[in-house]
Amino acid sequence: MDRPPPLDPDNPLAFKPVPVRARHDGWTPERQYRFIDALSRIGLVKAAAEAVGKSPKSAYRLRDRDDAASFRRAWDAALAMGQGMALDCAIERATDGVPEPVFYRGKQIGVRRRYDNSLLRAALSTMDRMAARHGRAKHDRLEYNFRAAK
Repeated sequence: MDRPPPLDPDNPLAFKPVPVRARHDGWTPERQYRFIDALSRIGLVKAAAEAVGKSPKSAYRLRDRDDAASFRRAWDAALAMGQGMALDCAIERATDGVPEPVFYRGKQIGVRRRYDNSLLRAALSTMDRMAARHGRAKHDRLEYNFRAAK
């Protein structure tokens, strides 16, 4: 990501960088933007942190700071996007199969598709958890709105 996304309320990845002490190897605003971008594509905190030359532990420390509310919101949105893409990929691999070469006497004689039922079960289980979490969050918002209206 070459430049920060504009602070657009409709852009879930837009955020105000966490103010940190200037260090060449620290969490510069540019590094924070690149981390959120990587997280939105990868869906794994460890891999996204390593992609920007930082440790997952330091990423979580940055996220947990009191002045990081905007960064946390972007993190949550990016993580959901990345995990959604990973889930789509897993379902595609499980249902469409993965090409696998077939060898006979040391020579490749063809290609077959390998289907992975355990990958599909894991993807379906993840979808169930995501649906339950989404439903619970929606229920919590409705209950809060109901109590606030009293």
